[in-house]
Amino acid sequence: MASYSSDKDAYLKRLRRIEGQIRGLQRMVEEDKYCIDVLTQVAAATKALQAFSLELLDEHLATCVVQAAATGGEEADQKVREASDAIARLVRS
Repeated sequence: MASYSSDKDAYLKRLRRIEGQIRGLQRMVEEDKYCIDVLTQVAAATKALQAFSLELLDEHLATCVVQAAATGGEEADQKVREASDAIARLVRS
């Protein structure tokens, strides 16, 4: 079971809001809005996705990684490696 299952509705609500931002960007381009205005909205959507990612990562670290670390062994090593890789991907984006 995913660590975010208890907050699934809240996560979906945030993602729907972000989806709305992306649709708004599409409309802006269709309507030939000013480039800087479009870029401003791209930055807002990017920030919203980053905030979502960080919250999900925090949830993962606090549950999946902590539980695996308590158990120890290969699973713990794998969870830490996965989290480290995910953090690296977020930093590069």
